[in-house]
Amino acid sequence: MLDFVVIFTKGGVVLWHSNASGSSFASCINSLIRGVILEDRNTEAKYFEEDHLAVQFKLDNELDLVYAAIFQKVIKLNYLDGFLADMQLAFKEKFGGIPAAERLGGDYDFDREYRRVLSAAEEASAKQVKAPKAMRSYNESQKSKKTVASMIQDDKKPAEKRVNIQESPPPSKSQQSSPPASMDDIIRENRRKLREKLTPTKKTSPSDPKPSKSTASEKAGKKPRVWDLGGNSKDAVMLDRSKDTPEDVQYQNINSELVGTMQGVIRDLDVESEDEVEDDDESSEEEEQVQSKKNKRGGLLSYFKGIVGAKTMSLGDLQPALEKMRDHLISKNVATEIAAKLCDSVATSLEGKQMGTFDSIASQVKEALTQSLVRILSPKRRIDIIRDALESKRNGRPYTIIFCGVNGVGKSTNLAKICFWLIENNFNVLIAACDTFRAGAVEQLRTHTRHLNALHPAAKHDGRTMVQLYEKGYGKDAAGIAMEAIKFAHDTRVDVVLVDTAGRMQDNEPLMRSLSKLIKVNNPDLVLFVGEALVGNEAVDQLVKFNQSLADYSSNENPHIIDGIVLTKFDTIDDKVGAAISMTYITGQPIVFVGTGQTYADLKAINVNAVVNSLMK
Repeated sequence: MLDFVVIFTKGGVVLWHSNASGSSFASCINSLIRGVILEDRNTEAKYFEEDHLAVQFKLDNELDLVYAAIFQKVIKLNYLDGFLADMQLAFKEKFGGIPAAERLGGDYDFDREYRRVLSAAEEASAKQVKAPKAMRSYNESQKSKKTVASMIQDDKKPAEKRVNIQESPPPSKSQQSSPPASMDDIIRENRRKLREKLTPTKKTSPSDPKPSKSTASEKAGKKPRVWDLGGNSKDAVMLDRSKDTPEDVQYQNINSELVGTMQGVIRDLDVESEDEVEDDDESSEEEEQVQSKKNKRGGLLSYFKGIVGAKTMSLGDLQPALEKMRDHLISKNVATEIAAKLCDSVATSLEGKQMGTFDSIASQVKEALTQSLVRILSPKRRIDIIRDALESKRNGRPYTIIFCGVNGVGKSTNLAKICFWLIENNFNVLIAACDTFRAGAVEQLRTHTRHLNALHPAAKHDGRTMVQLYEKGYGKDAAGIAMEAIKFAHDTRVDVVLVDTAGRMQDNEPLMRSLSKLIKVNNPDLVLFVGEALVGNEAVDQLVKFNQSLADYSSNENPHIIDGIVLTKFDTIDDKVGAAISMTYITGQPIVFVGTGQTYADLKAINVNAVVNSLMK
């Protein structure tokens, strides 16, 4: 039944194994280590699947070992949990005294104990299957779940409405006594009714005078009201803002202080760290120092204050503190599902360890949570836009970025910030106005283009226009506009193309199909999802459905899904930074940019340790 059973360290060093099938299961074990154990994404089920194989595993934090059993996914084995627990006890009883330094080089003869534990588990499972099914207790029945209130009949409730069906009354005697009409009488009656229907009711005699034009206009309807400042068609030329006027192009005051502030790599997000808090506490008065010491014991770590003593920690001891910790993470805008998984990771790290004073358990909780959060927020692959744009420029093609997201998150504003950052690094940019739905979207990008060209005029860049806008108006196909913009950028040797798309809800299937078509047709270098830092649990739903729609509605074998995240409005959330955790955990993609204000220079890179410190407060 079991194809492969293995005991290995958390670093991946195999101490003992039993291979019943003779096949190689190295790739499955490596996927388990990379995707579950190192990422701390294990749940209480301790179950992992890959292709047609399933893995049931158990962690031993005291010896830092993993016990795993691989079997076919279609087979259901009910005894695996008990078998792995018994195997852990047998292995610990025989080899638990070996020091950690000598553990990797030892020779482990565990075959006899393994066969004994496996046969005992299989026999117990067979007896359980053959045993008669036990009767349910009263508490397990559905009758016990009924309350007294549900069984009391309330006479005050309105009675159900009943429809009374009445038969049509029988014909009267006078109707029955009348003789039936002949066929000729029926034909004459029908002709008479047809003539009455076709003949107009009122006939105008020729002597009646015809109504004059004035009376006809009076009967036409109520005249519209004329407002004093209503305007007319002559004012339409002055009110048309679809094209720039000379007055719009001339600037009186240009904020040149922003020029030169965004050169090079994006600066990290500035969040108050613990060191800064300690420095502030040292410089404060004595009363404030006492209060600050109390606050240090508060926050997330205070939930573990009652778990002290030199004993081995069990899951039952940790459960009350973990529930409070989960509520604390949810209050920081971490999604509920992800907060529960983070608590499971902390419980897995602490279970089986000995705890001394409160300081020791507090430090271990903080270390376990910090490691889990750093693994989640640290990107699996680094997105270096400047390096990739330079590589595309050497290959003679523009570097293309598509921005997508729901309505009102700030796609156009943050596109302009990224455009300003690229101009500061001497890239000329073409903005493709593919939001052909929202009123004013093209005019907004035109205003940004005008501002950016005023900050970086062509005279300072050897006559090159640093920002251009490619627009085709409203109501057009966004995929076609993006394709034409990329071709125009290739012909005019533009370095970077930034494609602005219309905001759309994740449940709107026609608009999601349109976005999938735009990405498939144009094959961009980067697809960035723009999301708010305020959304909390909604971030999970948005990202999952955006990724799923891009995969489902694309006919490519390997569809292009979201590559990175732009987190906006980060300056409005104080220390509720949980949306960053939620978004990165769901997609596994890095947060490339963080929007922290309204100016072009308010663009930062996320600082993992600073976000962790904010969650710990």
